[in-house]
Formats: sequence, C-alpha cells, structure tokens
Amino acid sequence: MNDDAPQAQDPHGQHPHGQHPHGQESHGQESQNTNDGSPSRRSVLRTTAGVVGAASAGLGLGALGSGTATAAETTAEAADTGHLSVPARKGATMAGVRFDRRSTVRVGIVGLGNRGGSMIDLFLAVEGVRVVAVCDPVKDKAERAAAKVTAAGQPAPAVYTKGEHDYANLCARGDIDFVYVATPWDFHFEMAKTAMLHGKHVGVECPVALRLEQLWELVDLSERTRRHCMQLENCCYGRNEMRVLRMAHAGLFGDLLHGAGAYNHDLRGLMFDPGYYEGPWRRLWHTRLRGDLYPNHGFGPVANYMDVNRGDRAVSITSVGSPALGLAAYRKEHMPAGDRSWKETYIESDRTISLVQTAKGRVIRLEHDVSTPHPYSRINSLGGTKGVFEDYPERIYLEPDHTDDTWADFSAYADWDHWLWKKYADPPGGHGGMDYMLVFRLMQCMRLGLAPDFDVYDAATWTAPVPLSHLSIKAKGAPQQIPDFTRGEWKKARPGMDSTEPEE
Repeated sequence: MNDDAPQAQDPHGQHPHGQHPHGQESHGQESQNTNDGSPSRRSVLRTTAGVVGAASAGLGLGALGSGTATAAETTAEAADTGHLSVPARKGATMAGVRFDRRSTVRVGIVGLGNRGGSMIDLFLAVEGVRVVAVCDPVKDKAERAAAKVTAAGQPAPAVYTKGEHDYANLCARGDIDFVYVATPWDFHFEMAKTAMLHGKHVGVECPVALRLEQLWELVDLSERTRRHCMQLENCCYGRNEMRVLRMAHAGLFGDLLHGAGAYNHDLRGLMFDPGYYEGPWRRLWHTRLRGDLYPNHGFGPVANYMDVNRGDRAVSITSVGSPALGLAAYRKEHMPAGDRSWKETYIESDRTISLVQTAKGRVIRLEHDVSTPHPYSRINSLGGTKGVFEDYPERIYLEPDHTDDTWADFSAYADWDHWLWKKYADPPGGHGGMDYMLVFRLMQCMRLGLAPDFDVYDAATWTAPVPLSHLSIKAKGAPQQIPDFTRGEWKKARPGMDSTEPEE
C-alpha cells in the first residue's frame, strides 16, 4: 500500500493503495538526488549490485539491482533452498498470547516518508498512545514528524537520523513498547528482527520479509523472545472485508469453497517518477523476481474469512505469470534516452495469477499486476454453498435471500458490520478509514492486554507467496509447498479478526 499520488477513489470511497500516503512502497525513502541531477550516495547504495543496505540487513540476495534475469533467478532460487523442511520449535507458540496490559502504549516509528509520515497522525489520534521516538535517515522528515508529536500535545520525541542503521538505537531504548516499521521492503526483516531482539513488539508494513528462511527466523524469534511480530495488513480492516468476515463466520455463505484477492493497481507512473521511490527501489524489484511481489492485501482478508491458521491451513501454491512487457513499454514511451532505467531488464510478470490450496480443499486465487493499465481492484471475493460476494464493484448473491440469478445490493447487509465500524462509522485517516481501524485496534489490544487479531504465523503465511510464486513460475506452474509456520497449531480453532467489543 502506498503513496502520495492524486487522490483517486475506489468504489467504496476508499483511496486505492498507492494513491494515498500509505508508503510501504515509499516508506520515508523517496529518491535523494544531488543538485546536478546525479544520484546521491543514498541512491547509489540502493541501486548497486551489492545493495549495501540490504546486504548489511542479512538479506543475502547478492545480485539485487543487477538488472539481469539470470542473476535474479539464481539468487532467489538459492535463497529458498530447503523450503520444504519445518525446523524444530525453539520456543512456545505465540498463538493466542496476550500482550501485557498497560495504560499507555509507547511507540517508536521507523520510516517517515509517505506511509510513516501519515500513519504517525493516527497513532497520535488514539487515546493512550505516546510516540516516544522517530527515525529516518532524512533529517527533514524526522523533524517534521517530531513537530507533529509536539503539536499533538505530547513531549518531544527522540529523533534518530544518523544513517540507515540508527533504527537499532531506537529499538534499544527502554521506554518503547512497540516499534512500527514503514521502510522499503529490503529493510523489513532486519528491522523486525532487531526490534524483537531488543524486547519490543513490532508491526511491519507489507511484506514482512522476502525469503522463506527469513519468515522462519521471524517466527522463531517471536516465539523465543515472547514478542509479537505482526504484518500490519490494513485491508483486513476494510469495512467490506470485516462485514464479509462476520457473515462468513455466521454461516451466511454456507460451507466456504473459494475466495480471491489481488493487488491490481497501475503504478507505472509512480515507479518511473524520479522523485518518488528512492533508487527507485520499488521498480528494481521487477528486475529481481517473477512472482507476486505484493500478495498480502488480497491474501490476508480471504485467509481470515477461511480461518487460515485457525482451523484451516494454506498448503500449496501454483503460480503462472505473463510476459514482462509493461514497464519496458512504458519506459519506451515516457522516459528519455540516457535515463538510468534503460539499464534495467524487467523480469517480473506483468500479471501473476496464483492458486492457493488449503488443507480443507478450498481454493484461493491471488493476482498481482502493477505494470499495465488497469482500474484499481483487490477483487475481494468469497464463495460458498449458499452464495457469493464479489467486490469492485461490491455485489452479493445469497440463497435463500436471492433467487433470480441477479446480483443484489451489498448495502442491505450493513447490519453485519463489525463492531469497529459500528462504533467508528467515520474514522479519520486514509484508505477509507481502514488505516485508523488497524492502529486503533492494535493499540487497544496492547492497552487492554488482549491477543492481537493476527500474529507472526499470519505474517509468514500471507508473505510466503512472494518467494514461492517466483519458484512456481520458474517451474512452469509446478505447485510449491507452503510451510506450516504454526507447526500444527492451525488445527486448533482460536479467535482472530472477528472480535467482540471489549470492555475498556
């Protein structure tokens, strides 16, 4: 989800991800150019073959940014060797583990660009939350964020701006309960790891990591440190998503059979904007992997409908991908000769389609397309033995309510809204209010000592399609096993997103 593009509206009156300050695509890291137009040191660090920041974070993708399909495929394949094995548990499960109750949640924010710079407003808007520290290598961004904190009537936060690793000093503070990470993807794993090793709960924008062994390491660290590591998937808190969730759990769809989710969003203009993605790091991922780079927005909500990790499990994924033509075609039409993008070779499929099979035999279709013309859509569909819901535009058909094979008005089911949307019908913030719902509910769980709505096992499951879809496409659609990150805990029913309103 991302950015500061013009404020186009989706059919629900929500700002499409990528068209409102959401920035886990920009996350405080727009490109920094020198006055003469040449890339700065920070841009060079992000685009050289070694990708210094990523390498120091232990990513191990040695050829990132090389722009060659062979190098990208080789490193991705090496990164995922042995993905069928399930390592032994090194600590007790974190499923259902409650936060320690506290009157005030003390927050540190890492990454203050488009996403972090806007999300700080929502942390400041929630009662019982104090922003203690902020971090970004770009000093102006950190200072603007600090000014927001004092303008909200809170004490001035500590400011960390001394290079791309100063976040470790923020994590080491003794007065922080929760670290929020909104940086480029390359840094997510190492920052989440560092936060937990310093005894902090951590929430990370999508994707939480990029390799299977990294996902396993985050699971192990969460269990060993007894700290939650969460993929902050705000689409799970969309009004439609939460309404469908409650209807599904109440049996209105009958026995669930299939679902679909996507991130189909034309980002070509933003990816070639020299002032938007630093490096530009987002476009460079299209030179590295062929699979679904951003599955979480579609996968998370449907996984919740089907109680994945809470009675069902995602077992395997089969992926196919179209040719990678869209970015090259856009570059040919819009970018001048000599632009550094002409050195790049794009391998990411313009349209990736994946089928996820669950232990109960259900099917989840995932799509990803950010490099061709397409109206914004997350698909957001659910079907069962009694009917189906489809989004973009929203419509529903359920028996026995409907009998004429004609789509019906989904607004007629407003009584099924989640209690969050009934209590806060007009929330502040971006993406139609789902950002605020995510922050409010997470902070509420921490204040009241509740278990989070989703945990490290969900983070790992929702992100696993990134490396596995790449491998499946390389293998001409051969199924890839999705690890059981819960190590068997998925067989036990437990609460998730479909919560009841707690007593404050």
